Amino acid sequence: MKALLCTQHGDPELLEVREVTSPEPGAGQLRVDIHAAGVNFPDSLIIRNLYQFKPPLPFSPGGEIAGVVSAIGEGVKGFQLGDSVMALCGHGGFAQQAVVEAAKAVKIPPGVSMEMAASFTMVYATSYHGLVDRAQLKAGETLLVLGAAGGVGLSAVEIGKALGARVIAAASSDAKLEVCRAHGADDCINYSREDLRERIKALTAGKGVDVVYDPVGGHLAEPAFRSIAWRGRFLVIGFALGDIPAIPLNLALLKGASIVGVFWGAFVAKEPAAFQADMAQLLAWVREGKLKPRISARYSLEDAPKAIRALMDRSAVGKLVVLP
Repeated sequence: MKALLCTQHGDPELLEVREVTSPEPGAGQLRVDIHAAGVNFPDSLIIRNLYQFKPPLPFSPGGEIAGVVSAIGEGVKGFQLGDSVMALCGHGGFAQQAVVEAAKAVKIPPGVSMEMAASFTMVYATSYHGLVDRAQLKAGETLLVLGAAGGVGLSAVEIGKALGARVIAAASSDAKLEVCRAHGADDCINYSREDLRERIKALTAGKGVDVVYDPVGGHLAEPAFRSIAWRGRFLVIGFALGDIPAIPLNLALLKGASIVGVFWGAFVAKEPAAFQADMAQLLAWVREGKLKPRISARYSLEDAPKAIRALMDRSAVGKLVVLP
């Protein structure tokens, strides 16, 4: 089978497609023939040895897949050969086949395409875990989403609306904000030409936002936290801008606010039953039409490095998928 391999840590242009041996599932595992794989920001980190998980070289990036079960390991129940599944694999997804833990696989519901299934789990489940499990966002509260036009940002916009919150989307261009509006954002802020704090103050009549969803970090984190309401919750999702911000902790004291870490990968590993429950709710919302992943571009296995580069350059809108 073919796989896109990282043989040395570095930029995506160093990745190369090679023929490798088909993997065999062990106990508790499934082998999946991959039809589509989602591209996520951690893919850009893992190939540069900057991610929390550091697989030995060589390896294939790609942490979420959709495809058909082609082999079943010992002890696996609830799956059959030929089942269409969406699954998390950590790495190894940019290939024609991958082995996944059965506990991290979910059957694809009727009416959901392979591309949508491969674009769904990581961003939507991250946002659901952050907004529901960690922030306990309530109907009527105000949610600010930074980097709102990216895959994880748009998922937070949609989930915020599904929960009954008012959603303020913040992004770097008017074109990106139009996408956010199409996915349900109530108000928008272009932080490339507007003062983030002043716009939040104007939009909330000085009250501030109840929850900040921050997947970008960098220079936007502190003004967003300074704009948080009393008892607000600041969700630390990631650092797409590259810089880890240093927020003065006296702000948390003055605001009675919480800084809440959202390490979704560890959550899935430590609480698999809770992850499955989250997925059940998310897929119910898909069936109800409340969640509609936006796929903006599709790439062949050979062109997958271009997809990772698009995420690194922050030029991608919505989700990108690789079709092995």
